[in-house]
Amino acid sequence: MPAIALVPVGKSLVEGFHTGGVNIIVKFLLAAFQPSINRLVIESSFNSLKTTISIAIIAWAISLLNGIFLGVITSNIFTELFKVNLFWSKILKYSLTVPRAIHEVIWGLLLLQVFGLNPYIAIISISIPYSALIARVFAEQINSLDIRSLVASKHSGAGPFETLVTALTPKIIPIIGTYGGYRLECALRGATLLGIFGLGGIGTELTLSIRSLEFNEMWTSLWMLGIILFFLEKVITWIQTPSLYLNNIFNYTITASISILILLVVSILWLNSLDLGISRSLVFYPIQLPSIQELIYSFNKLSWASLISQTICLTLFAAGIAIGLPPILLSLWPSKLGEEVISFLWIVCRLIPAPLSALILLMCSSPSIAVASLALGIQNMGVMGRILKESINNKDLAIFNAIKSLGADKRSAFFYGRICPQSNSYLAYSAYRTDVILRETVLVGVVGGSGLGWQLRESISSFNWSEVILLTATFGIITLTGELLSDHLQYYLLKEIKPKQPLLHLKLHS
Repeated sequence: MPAIALVPVGKSLVEGFHTGGVNIIVKFLLAAFQPSINRLVIESSFNSLKTTISIAIIAWAISLLNGIFLGVITSNIFTELFKVNLFWSKILKYSLTVPRAIHEVIWGLLLLQVFGLNPYIAIISISIPYSALIARVFAEQINSLDIRSLVASKHSGAGPFETLVTALTPKIIPIIGTYGGYRLECALRGATLLGIFGLGGIGTELTLSIRSLEFNEMWTSLWMLGIILFFLEKVITWIQTPSLYLNNIFNYTITASISILILLVVSILWLNSLDLGISRSLVFYPIQLPSIQELIYSFNKLSWASLISQTICLTLFAAGIAIGLPPILLSLWPSKLGEEVISFLWIVCRLIPAPLSALILLMCSSPSIAVASLALGIQNMGVMGRILKESINNKDLAIFNAIKSLGADKRSAFFYGRICPQSNSYLAYSAYRTDVILRETVLVGVVGGSGLGWQLRESISSFNWSEVILLTATFGIITLTGELLSDHLQYYLLKEIKPKQPLLHLKLHS
């Protein structure tokens, strides 16, 4: 059913299609197999990649530290053990919903106006929402622990701090390794996106290459980024191995801490060697905050119904493409070769940032919500496909073999025997992914010339701070509403699979 979004999107694309840019798109696709091997291009891409990796690692480390601390102090167990006033605990918990509701690109664009161009801007832009996101996940994990054992330990004479550390360390350290690893991958993608919007790194390199139609150079940067992401994915899978931490949690913790420290030092040295001004302090450029009258004027001026409806349509169309296509593609080619080819396609979809996909599509189509939806949907389809394939491969083939033995053809047996049993968990993750897509509409809204993302970019570029404040607040409210709805839907879909289990696995690929 979600794939029905392809009908209106396809219709709009056909209506706006023109042949002028088809040869450019063909050139772009062929360049993937002929990346530039020019020494200067490789050197430039490598230095840009070092910038992106360094920014991602520093921002990730800050987010991890802040997120763990905030997650602990906003958990119900912390409130119970330390007898914290429930009112202040709730205030802190709900105040964290604001930073996580706003995408890192929005934070980057806003901070860029206040502090100017500086590597710290990208680091801070990633750290703000990621700290709040990590805090939420860790608070959920801590709240899932049995509080009775902690209270009993406290009553036996142990202090609240000792009780908390003793109870949480064995359970939280593996989560830090797993979720923290996935957050590093997200930080790397986030740093790339910030580069596309002018904050340096491999994203800026990609943007310059695509604007000059130097696709061979662009693919050099993309494949280098892809190698790093592939390597990082393998490392994340390895650190999830239970044997690493089950019987030696102390050594696991020490090794992880030293590794993070080494990565931080290397990242700082890299940024310093690239002469990006990391030793230069931030300079504050004050902005004039709008008056109440200006806020009221801007509120009445903006077409709220149109902007919000366009944003929701963009979200639903992109989500429909991302959710609906993976099961269809796997069912059409149910074989080992088919899985490998489709998996490679999903890797490429994840590799190309949505704003760049949108620019490519614009070469043979008019700006529209359909173009923005397709660009955003394609990238997220790569994520959804990976999730579905992993879920299918982790289940036994009993149902598939039973259906096939009854005489069903391979496609039908694959669909009903392997895909359908994963429907609840897949749809639960789809609900979460839709929430992520809603946040990401700001990345491609400018392509469609519509929605809150487009209007926000326009307002920032014209320094209309009254509109910026109102649009940011509205975007935050919508994303928080979407988050609440997706959480309820996830628990409803998963309650028969793993009742009362925290939804950590749904957040691992965010």
